[in-house]
Order: sequence, then C-alpha cells, then structure tokens
Amino acid sequence: MAKARIGNQNPTQSVILPYKKSLYQNAIDTYELSKRTAQEWQINLTKHIYAVNSDGLWTHTKFGYSLPRRNGKNEVVVIREMEGLQRGEQILHTAHRTTTSHTAWERLCRLLDKAGIEYNSLKATGRERVELLETGGRVEFRTRTTLGGLGEGFDLLVIDEAQEYTTDQESALKYTVTDSKNPQTIMCGTPPTPLSSGTVFVNFRNNTLSGKVENAGWAEWGIEDEVKDIRDRELWYLCNPSIGTIFTERSIQDEIGEDELDFMIQRLGLWIKYNQKSAISENEWKELQVNALPTLKGKLYVGIKYGNDGTNVAMSIAVRTLSGKIFVEAIDCQSVRNGNGWIVNFLKNADVATVVIDGASGQNILAKEMKDFGLKEPNLPTVKEIIIANSLWEQGIYQQSICHNDQPSLTQVVTNCDKRLIGSNGGFGYKSQFEDMDISLMDSAMLAHWACNEFKPKKKQKIRY
Repeated sequence: MAKARIGNQNPTQSVILPYKKSLYQNAIDTYELSKRTAQEWQINLTKHIYAVNSDGLWTHTKFGYSLPRRNGKNEVVVIREMEGLQRGEQILHTAHRTTTSHTAWERLCRLLDKAGIEYNSLKATGRERVELLETGGRVEFRTRTTLGGLGEGFDLLVIDEAQEYTTDQESALKYTVTDSKNPQTIMCGTPPTPLSSGTVFVNFRNNTLSGKVENAGWAEWGIEDEVKDIRDRELWYLCNPSIGTIFTERSIQDEIGEDELDFMIQRLGLWIKYNQKSAISENEWKELQVNALPTLKGKLYVGIKYGNDGTNVAMSIAVRTLSGKIFVEAIDCQSVRNGNGWIVNFLKNADVATVVIDGASGQNILAKEMKDFGLKEPNLPTVKEIIIANSLWEQGIYQQSICHNDQPSLTQVVTNCDKRLIGSNGGFGYKSQFEDMDISLMDSAMLAHWACNEFKPKKKQKIRY
C-alpha cells in the first residue's frame, strides 16, 4: 500500500542562525510521553528554538514562525512549555483572545495529564496558571492588554496570535523577560489579513528576513505572491506541512469560497505587501500637519464622495505646494437632502483643474448638474482606480508627501478608520470605526489627492518662428 502523501516539512522561507548544539531532544521526549508524535517540521522548529551558544544561552533570543491555519503551530509552543516547566522556567503565554489563551491552558493541562506529570492548576478565565511544585516552573496564561505583564518577570514570553500583536502591547510585555538570565520570546501566528490590528509581527518578519536584527530566527510556510489558481494542489502541499496528517485535501477543498485573497492568506500563507495597520494613527497624521498655510502652486483638484449609505456627500480639495507636497483640505460634508447647490457654487467660483466624483448614489446626478452649468466634465473613477487612489493615500501618509492644516473633522475621521477589502485581488479601502463618523469625508480628500497625483496640468504649447 502506497504511503500517504504529506505536506512540505521545510519552511518556504527562513532565517536560522548558525549553531552547534541544541537541547531539543528532552523537550521532544517529554512531549511524546503524552502519546503524541511530533511531526518532522515541529521537531526541526523545536531544534532551532532550543539551539544554544558556547555559553549555554539561547542562540535565538527571539524566534517567530508563521503557518496557515490548523497546521498545529501551537504544538511547538506546548513542546517548549512542557519542558520549560520541568527546568523551572517562569513562562508567560499571551493571546489576543481570552478563548485562545484558555484553549492553550487546556491543551497544556491535557498533555501533562497524558504524560503523567503532576502539576497544580488555576482555572480563572483570562488568568489561568499551570505550576510544577517540584521545580517551581509555571506558565501564566493572559489575554493581551496594554498593561498586561507590567511589574512581573519571566524567562519565556509566548506571543500567540502574533498577527494581532500591537506596538502598545509590545511596550508593555517586552520588558517582562529583561531580567531573566536566559530570556527568550516566541511569536507564532498566521499572516495578517487587511483587518489585523498588529504590526509587530510584520515588522519582526521583515527585519529578520533582511538581517536587521540580532539573535533572531524566523520560519514560514507560504507563497510569496498572489496566485491565479488557488485550487493548485501542489501549492496546498507546499504551504501546509500537516496536510496528510492533521487534515486532508478534501478539507481544503471545502474551504474555498468567493474570497480568494482570504484563502491565499489563511491557507496558502500569503503575506500581503501593503501595510496591515487597521487605522491611521494620530501620530502618523499629526506628523503631516503644517503650522501655517504653505505656498500653493497651481489649480485645485476636487474630490467628491457620496456616502455608501446615500446619506451624506463630502467635498475636499488638494493642491501642490511649492515644496512638492500635496496639501489636502476638507470643504464640507452635508446631507444629500441639501442638494448639490453648495458643491456647484464652489466649483463655479474656484480655479479647478479636475473634479473626481465617486458614489453611485449621486455621482451621475451631480455630473449632469455640472454639465447644465457649463462646468468641465468630471472624472468618474472605476473600482480599479479607487483601489489605486487608496494605495496612493496610504503611501502619501507613510512617505509624508501629504500635508494638512489639522481640521478637527478630517483629523477625527482619518485617525479612527479601519481597512476593508475591495475586489478580489488584494485591493483595500477604508471604513470608519464608529457609526457616527462618516468616512466619506476622508474618501473625498483621498480622491482629491489621487487627482492631484494622476492628472497633470497640460503645458501650453509654445510655437517659435
């Protein structure tokens, strides 16, 4: 009988520091007392995590790894925790959700029971604990907050659901292992989706792969770029080391739906290229503020956005400055019940180069009114162009090529927004975090910014005789 095929046991991308010795075997032996058998890829990761230098200290003081869902990534963590308890380590296991940290506690207790290892356990939702009286080793399970872990010291810090690990949480937790004689931090998770709130995991991955951090290791299973055929079984086996052991081809078949990007992230381990921040931070926006109105150059570019619910319409302008940046300013956001007169009056009296209108609920009506008043025909962008406009807006913020005068209404919307998916090819837009804030105000500024980038003023042709 032919042996069943299993997934690729080696990372598709990794950074492992050189080492000559690893203390991994005792950890694997302890884990397998529970009657479970570690898979090859789990053993290899454990070997790298347990690598030590000539002083007996961990080679990788920080180690991160990423796998698609349901591959058993937490088994590597529980292998590390079971052995850590026996060596008397103080361990903090954190997760984004209370249910996840509770499940991790249950997993550790279950395996300790099966392995015949005696322990004391505290079951308190959000603050579970496992302790070995014989060694003094303990594992604390916590749901992450910006204050969690402050004032306590640990030898091992585990960041579960690392794709949701934020900089505020890192500031509270990273110092908890500082005074350990041999500290280690392990981060594990899946690639972030466009709605993931964390940035630490992304930055750690990028910096480790580019060699910008010391004492760090990384391993991942996944595709590097978006693919056309998500039904390609070779990709399934490439990116999922536990296919054929934990789950089957048929299980993956049932996961395929209309959202191909989500499948590529969750099942094929794709790291999307754009920034995964769920919101533009107050600091990022504040850094673009000007103290006085800059010297403006050229005509105005106007962005008009009708809200998705058809309630409001917003208008903003963008114009280049003498320094080459793009200055944006919101004009107004009014109820559609007020009509388009205020918009038309502004356009008639301003020196406008291009007008961009988005929003099916009103763009054609306004375009017709502009025609009736003899105004220049507006641009009605396609979905593809809207995706480009959102990307340019994000780039402009991070590259600091945008500037503004800190209008309270615009600032409030910009600094309280999340990303949302647009289309099926990884495009994104923005949505408000709060129901009483209309994202159309920021969308109108984003459209004006795009127009200022996209539509260059025509140069007058000079005829020489």
